[in-house]
Amino acid sequence: MNLIAYTFFLFLYRLGIAITSIWSTKSKLWLTGRKNFPKIHSTEKKIWVHCASLGEFEQARPVIESLKKQYPQIPLILSFFSPSGYELRKDYRYADQVIYLPMDGKRNAAKLIQEINPMLVVWVKYEYWYHYLKTLHEKQVPTLLISSIFRENQPFFKWYGGFWREQLRFFSALFVQDSASKDLLQSIGVDDHVFVNGDTRFDRVNQLIQASVNGSSAFEFMDCNQKIIVAGSTWKEDENMLHQFHQKYTDYKLIIVPHEIGDKHIDEILTLFRDSKRYSDFTKNKISNPKEVDVWIVDQMGLLSTLYAISTITYVGGGFNRSGIHNILEAAVWSKPVFFGPNYQKFREAREIIGIGGGFTVSNEASWSKILEEWEKFPEKRIDAGRESGEFVKENTGATERIMDYIYKNRLLTNASN
Repeated sequence: MNLIAYTFFLFLYRLGIAITSIWSTKSKLWLTGRKNFPKIHSTEKKIWVHCASLGEFEQARPVIESLKKQYPQIPLILSFFSPSGYELRKDYRYADQVIYLPMDGKRNAAKLIQEINPMLVVWVKYEYWYHYLKTLHEKQVPTLLISSIFRENQPFFKWYGGFWREQLRFFSALFVQDSASKDLLQSIGVDDHVFVNGDTRFDRVNQLIQASVNGSSAFEFMDCNQKIIVAGSTWKEDENMLHQFHQKYTDYKLIIVPHEIGDKHIDEILTLFRDSKRYSDFTKNKISNPKEVDVWIVDQMGLLSTLYAISTITYVGGGFNRSGIHNILEAAVWSKPVFFGPNYQKFREAREIIGIGGGFTVSNEASWSKILEEWEKFPEKRIDAGRESGEFVKENTGATERIMDYIYKNRLLTNASN
């Protein structure tokens, strides 16, 4: 791809959004959010953190909060590309202003960067917008890419990938998750500003467990002395497999926290699991004996990471989709065995947690049976698996601190004047 092809891609992308907005709420939000160009409230120098969506925000969050704690006098702008991030975090208290990122383009990039007036820019994981990065580079604004990970099949490493390789050189520092990523970058001559740093998501989930309060009202609908599966971020394929599981393992209580909590999807799950109840019915006092319910469908945001704490085993959805599994670390941090579907290979943490015996990939009810039957005979193996999960998270924390050390040692935020 060259610049002409990239410009054509941007045109097609926006056209596709315009067409799908006829029926897609998400596309409509994408357009509506960009109807007016962002107006930044102040003219002083700022920190700018950009995330594609909600998942990347969770990676950025420990860095954002560390920046605000250490440099409270510097305003921080948080931008999102996707509505799923912006709509849920537009009131995030650690950001002085939350905006949509305007579509990439030479004029938009110049205008937004002038509006923000950044003294430091932090982008997360996969974000590569040519005009924004080139403009920041030309203005000599320190620009960091954090929690990034690279794979051999990405365009950077193909014969036609010159356009993409150029963008890597626009960053002041690339903080990669693993040494394999660094080796790949070295193979294309990108080396002097690459640091193996780990994944800030480990720090984020560690924050969650430290902030959690035992005895939360979220636990009151369950008998925590029973065997419980908490299945988080599930899709239809995950729920079909969980239904197979539940028909055989009736001694397990099941809590399903679907990825999409719209009424249509919730109703589909309620139909699939005839003995299930909505969590919202419990909160509205519509269920007299909640601890007798076998299957709960959680139709409320913000409970998943806490619910993992009361599980016997956990399941993380997405592993039957092309995009792959969701965040397994939210479950592992509670020292619980983690199960997930077969599409996990591009996630380093999933490969590694399988390797140490804390995680397990399953594709049908029979996959579960083999493991659970062994645990029925040797229950200490389940406990050991959970212990391995928890230790895995603890051993991989610290990426945020290393990023903050780099910022401090390179004096990137020592001068907050205009």
